[in-house]
Amino acid sequence: MNLTIDVIGIGAGSPAHLTLEAVAALGEVDAVFAMDKGAVKADLLAARRAILDAHAPGARLVTVPDPPRDRDPRDYRATVEDWHDRRARVLAEAIRAALPDGGRGAFLVWGDPSLYDSTLRILERIRALGVDFGTRVIPGITAVQALTAAHGVTLNRVGRPVLTTTGRRLGERPAGMDAVVMLDGGAAWLEHADPAEEILWGAYLGTGLEILRRGRVGEVGEEIAAEKARLRAGHGWIMDIYLLRGAG
Repeated sequence: MNLTIDVIGIGAGSPAHLTLEAVAALGEVDAVFAMDKGAVKADLLAARRAILDAHAPGARLVTVPDPPRDRDPRDYRATVEDWHDRRARVLAEAIRAALPDGGRGAFLVWGDPSLYDSTLRILERIRALGVDFGTRVIPGITAVQALTAAHGVTLNRVGRPVLTTTGRRLGERPAGMDAVVMLDGGAAWLEHADPAEEILWGAYLGTGLEILRRGRVGEVGEEIAAEKARLRAGHGWIMDIYLLRGAG
């Protein structure tokens, strides 16, 4: 089968974040594939439906139940590898069933497909299962851009590097180095940031739920952690990101 899969960055949450290139690509697809994460995260699926209604009303949304995953495993890498394998298997069957010969499918990726996202890696696994297709990647506005724009700051300071890492790996950061922290399931700044550091935090960026906080970790860190827990409990999910700026 002569198939093409587009991987389209859709920004951090606002429908206005889609680029003209992304809108044009959506107009060419036959089906958009998405993982259904259940009722708790149904509004994430609804956001994709809204994008299709606005920009590609002729495209079908094909949903696949997301395989369960241990969120606090002893062997993180092995658990994620297994989860990606299971995702690839169910998505391979969905692609075979939904796309005709010569068809074009798409995945809509929050932020940018090449930054802290697994879609491209999973597509490689789908190819290994015997589904042959070409891939086109459409870049998107990243959560990093949305965060710094919302706070009205530049990412880097003159003469200083910026580390991009996860909450799980924040403790490995060189002392005092500025860092963007993504995929923090908890509040890693409480354990691994200096109280004198500045934290610029944002959640639900680009949506009507957007919330921002800024201040010294020692002054606002506990408050942000409590706010994050409250928001997750209230909405059933949270997507947040923060920038840490070392003192001095």
